Amino acid sequence: MATFRTRPALLALLTVALPFASAHGDHSHLEEGVAISAEPLDAILWTHILLQCLAWGILFPTGMVLGMVKSRWHVPTQTLASCIAIVGYFLGHAHKGRQFAKNAHSSFATWLMLMLIVQVVLGVYLRLHLEKGFLGRIRKWQVKAHAILGGLIPVAAWVQMLLGGIAALGFCRGDHLGQCLAHFIMGSAFIAYGIVLTILLLCGQSWLAATGRSQESYDSLIIALWGCVNTFTEHRWGGPWVANDLQHTSMGIIWWAAGLVGIWLSRDRSGRPKRNLIPSIVILLTGWGMSAHPQNLVLSTHVHSIFGYTLMAAGLTRAIEISFVLRDKVAPTMPEDIDSEISSFQYLPPFLLYASGFLFMGATEEQMRMLSDAGVTHVSYILILYSISFLLFLFILMLLHLYSANTSAIGAGKQPVKPGDEERPRTNGHARIPNASDRQAQDAQEFELEGLMSDDEDERPKVNGKVGNGVAH
Repeated sequence: MATFRTRPALLALLTVALPFASAHGDHSHLEEGVAISAEPLDAILWTHILLQCLAWGILFPTGMVLGMVKSRWHVPTQTLASCIAIVGYFLGHAHKGRQFAKNAHSSFATWLMLMLIVQVVLGVYLRLHLEKGFLGRIRKWQVKAHAILGGLIPVAAWVQMLLGGIAALGFCRGDHLGQCLAHFIMGSAFIAYGIVLTILLLCGQSWLAATGRSQESYDSLIIALWGCVNTFTEHRWGGPWVANDLQHTSMGIIWWAAGLVGIWLSRDRSGRPKRNLIPSIVILLTGWGMSAHPQNLVLSTHVHSIFGYTLMAAGLTRAIEISFVLRDKVAPTMPEDIDSEISSFQYLPPFLLYASGFLFMGATEEQMRMLSDAGVTHVSYILILYSISFLLFLFILMLLHLYSANTSAIGAGKQPVKPGDEERPRTNGHARIPNASDRQAQDAQEFELEGLMSDDEDERPKVNGKVGNGVAH
């Protein structure tokens, strides 16, 4: 039977994959102060992990997108996901093998299932279309509650899967709790930032134009707020400065200082929304600071260095995108000013944020110690983390394609293509090429005009026995 020492690659995969797992158990079998028992994960617990990853990580987000586009597959997908999640929940309490002390994952599971039950009840009620009397008056609020809860469940599921991995390995207890929280919260924030950038890039330009603000306006606001939090939480004020307190606090200061500048520069002198480089500079400086973070283990030093370089690359590519790909244009304020064609380079900044997040979440003290003791090299571990980043990036792209493919071009605020649009300059300086939705809208318009033109043909003067080539008005 393979062990962690004889199969270090399996250990590297396990420490990355288990943050997307779930773990429960009978806490009475463990002594006080012991996080996990020495037994391995049994088949029932692995089944629980795989089922919950399928339900919460894949099916529920897919069903959420299907619901947004009002697809007939929304209800079947969510029903299947709910059934799998319920089966997985009970399997999590029926396993043998490794047992776990009382943990946040076990407690949060109850709340997550309660959210699911409320969401299912709301969904069933809305499908019944009870629109008379009191139920009809509160229906619009229930629609909003169903939509909000549907958006919160994937976020809560992400937290639960991270807590599952932490519980399965017995991490983040005692003195390790603080740095563990910092790694997982900050890593998740980088991934969330990457997801938001991907959504805005592919589907959110019309929304941004409608708000009358540039993307950097919102980015800078979040950066400033996050910097304020870090300034006053990374050091216990009134106590001695220890370890990396000063570095963390100074990083919080530069975040809120730079964020305020970014907010100011998010409009030009005429008050129009304007893109700027401040968020990209903050990301680059944060990566540089993280890459120089002192570490106790060689493996940890390498992983933190690559994390820092990756984050620096995210900031640098964002600056290049704004300055050279988009040519520092004023942010569009009308939907018709938006170009649907996307440069290949524009996918780099969000993906590098995905990779940065996974690298940072996978670099906690306990993870590094376990992998170092098992002889896992930083090259193998980093390649695994990058592989998972690619898979998540692919999944997000597929969900956004599913959304775009089921959303009509006219309903999204686009105008039919007119002759000569092919020569009109793009927002980023390239020629605009009509896409399939544009061509479909133009064909529909021509079909409607055909009937009008055919009615007038009999009344047109004939030249040499043929209908003249007049212009339809």
